[in-house]
Amino acid sequence: MVTKEAPRTTAPAVPARRSPRRRRDGRAALLYLAPGGILLLAMLVYPIYQLVLISFYDYGQPQAVGNAPLVFLGFQNYTDLLENVQFWEVLAKTLGFTAVCVVGSLALGTGVAVLATRVRTWARVPLFLAALAAWATPAMAGSYVWLFLFDADFGLVNEVLSGLGFTGMANHSWTFDTYSTFGLVAAEVIWCSFPFVMVTMYAGIKGVPEEVIEAAYLDGASTWRTTWSITLPMVRPLLTIATIQSIIWDFKIFTQIYVMTNGGGVAGRNLVLNVFAYQQAFAGQEYGLGAALGVVMTLLLLSITGLYVRSQRRSAGWV
Repeated sequence: MVTKEAPRTTAPAVPARRSPRRRRDGRAALLYLAPGGILLLAMLVYPIYQLVLISFYDYGQPQAVGNAPLVFLGFQNYTDLLENVQFWEVLAKTLGFTAVCVVGSLALGTGVAVLATRVRTWARVPLFLAALAAWATPAMAGSYVWLFLFDADFGLVNEVLSGLGFTGMANHSWTFDTYSTFGLVAAEVIWCSFPFVMVTMYAGIKGVPEEVIEAAYLDGASTWRTTWSITLPMVRPLLTIATIQSIIWDFKIFTQIYVMTNGGGVAGRNLVLNVFAYQQAFAGQEYGLGAALGVVMTLLLLSITGLYVRSQRRSAGWV
């Protein structure tokens, strides 16, 4: 005789409740974060709100001093900006310049960091001091030093190249051609920004367990293979942070371009977005148009950074 078993019933899962201790810890964390959050609201959110607000008005010098009423334009400033051919040219140059500076800073900084882990203390200390001296140099002072080194008449670089037999480099102007000017400015930016990447990556590399590196060497891996396949993947979060910081800094570059190209180069051939915004807002006294450009720059920067972070999360399998 076959008997039917009664269907089994399972009690619904009871959602786990947070313990009182975890709730207290959460409230304590919020209290600790509250001062920083309030400071961010005061120093970041409100200025961005004002920037967005001004971008919708015809806001020039007369309106700034109170001699003329504000006129609401809606999205007219954004329309004028997007219809400006020069804006798209400057945007393309800014993206290319930023990419060169970011890749150069990351490559040089990471390479020097790896080198610093391979040399002895007597060689590492002068290396760090020289790099940190470049990092500590003010942007304006560093720009003038590089201009003097590459001066057409008295520059040390032209003198050395001429002495080595490159006679065509005598009295060569590095700041006349568009691409050579951008290259010179990019070299100065990389020189003063790679120490941040170097220090960050050096700290991360030193945090990699020595047992892992020794195991790779015992398996026959070369130094390059160990660095590429073991060390860099383990310091990937730090590399992501350094990349994001470099993108933000280099996309917003102003001082080096303004000083080394005398305000944007011949006929504005070396303009980047920050200098272009300065010319529109302050030199042209079109504060509303300059504010619209500032909003567009902020959105572009957030988009680029967000896409990079998302791509890193996907490739690392975090999603």
